[in-house]
Amino acid sequence: MTYPIKTFNLPVLNGLSEKQIKVHLALYEGYVKHANLIMEKLAAVRAGTLELDAYIVAELRRRFAFEFDGMRMHEYYFAQFEGGAVSLSADSALGKAVAEKYNPQDLTTHIKEVAGSRGIGWVVVYADPAAETLHTVFVNDHEVGQLSGLPIILALDLWEHAFTVDYVPAEKKNYIEAFFSNLNWGVVEKRFEEAR
Repeated sequence: MTYPIKTFNLPVLNGLSEKQIKVHLALYEGYVKHANLIMEKLAAVRAGTLELDAYIVAELRRRFAFEFDGMRMHEYYFAQFEGGAVSLSADSALGKAVAEKYNPQDLTTHIKEVAGSRGIGWVVVYADPAAETLHTVFVNDHEVGQLSGLPIILALDLWEHAFTVDYVPAEKKNYIEAFFSNLNWGVVEKRFEEAR
């Protein structure tokens, strides 16, 4: 079993250049390549066709979380731009959940506030079906700090590779604005519906 490199049907994005997206997609492809490489090496060890020191095997297993989570988080990220920008519907299940949790503030304002945290990482919005609520979290490293078992409904990449072709680090706010100007909330709403 190998993970395919997914292709995304991305429109021309406002505030994010074609070059920026190409660089970012290449990074995503690297995560897929390395997740597959680690799985291949570990399968060969299990089959007895490759002999590796137990320490190296353990490190490959640890590294797999980095590669896999990097792959998956970028798939969430890029899929949110497919179909072009779509506003959040106040009448959708997500719109109602947002109004209940964040009123009078809206979710976009809240995410921008969380995204303003110093440092690099991700802002991740999760659905928590058991508590019937949402959680917006700053995750420093995608393989550490995720909320276990909760479905991801929105992923905002704040690592510098996501924007430094177009913006210097001090212009992170401009990148965040560009992200939201291109976000297809319909994708996020669908993820929320599927999580319930």
